[in-house]
Amino acid sequence: MTDVKNISNEAEQNLPKVALTHLDSTGQAHMVDVGAKADTRRIAIATGIIRMKVETLALIQSGTAKKGDVLSIARIAAIMATKRTSELIPLCHPLALTRVNVDFEVDSQANQVRCTAQVETFGKTGVEIEALAAVQIGLLTIYDMCKAVDRGMVMTDVKVLEKHGGKSGDWKASI
Repeated sequence: MTDVKNISNEAEQNLPKVALTHLDSTGQAHMVDVGAKADTRRIAIATGIIRMKVETLALIQSGTAKKGDVLSIARIAAIMATKRTSELIPLCHPLALTRVNVDFEVDSQANQVRCTAQVETFGKTGVEIEALAAVQIGLLTIYDMCKAVDRGMVMTDVKVLEKHGGKSGDWKASI
């Protein structure tokens, strides 16, 4: 049997040495001090997919789901999630968001719905976590509203597509 501890140690030795900002010099979790950072326009775009049965997607498209207009309610939930992110993620700063846009794209060929969220602020820290929270909660709301007809839905491919602003500048996913 392979020694898991040895594999872990070998993997750690091959990782680049990068300081995690949410750990202090003694390794304790703390909220990062962003007080000295410049205020800049910050934008993040995230996306994710929920796959489902043909019949489930038809209910969503027709607006005949028992609980109502699935995508409208999921959009409101996603927007609400951005505003509550710091209450859910322990070391996340509360932010004054300036814009949140949530879109849903129905793909009938693949029996899926893609959620894309763009979140913006003018401040000292980025909004990637807020964009990811919007996507996750948007997809989870779709699941909640349709679970009576399809418990096998799968949420997948949640990721940040791009971010703009701050000291590190612009970044775009390579995939």
